[in-house]
Amino acid sequence: MNQGTASQTNVMGRRRFLARMWAGGLALIAAAGAWTTWDLLKPKAISGFGGLVRTVKPDMVPANGVLPVPAARGYLVDVEGEVLALSEKCTHLGCRVPYCESSGRFECPCHGSVFNRAGDLLSGPSPRGLDRYPTEVGDDGLLYIDTGETIEGPPPGTETIDEPAKGPPCAAEGH
Repeated sequence: MNQGTASQTNVMGRRRFLARMWAGGLALIAAAGAWTTWDLLKPKAISGFGGLVRTVKPDMVPANGVLPVPAARGYLVDVEGEVLALSEKCTHLGCRVPYCESSGRFECPCHGSVFNRAGDLLSGPSPRGLDRYPTEVGDDGLLYIDTGETIEGPPPGTETIDEPAKGPPCAAEGH
């Protein structure tokens, strides 16, 4: 009988051991699943349009020109030493407003709104000037545009800079 009791104890020991191994294995699988789920659901820093867009050093923005920033869907301009980030979207109906090198102005090809280099509305049906994005200089010395936030453009009649047209408008050239 001693041998039967020892055998029974051995079987119970193996059962208990296997049960604990299965429980431990299931716990590891559950932990791996939770880890993977957290990786999928945790918020990530947004980069690109709708978040921060990394651009250039502020001194690389031309003093009397415009620097297109396609990733921000906008432009960088230097207006009297201050760098502004302008949206490329017309405030009238949302058309893309290109910069016209010959006139030195932003000209909407859809309905004819014209904006100066600072984004002020000069003429056309738009209700205000071009919207702007906040900017900040990062620790790396580069300018970052926050496209997740929009600052409403200046009201009609605002004239941040007084720059006459450089030449003929692009609309007259058929561009």
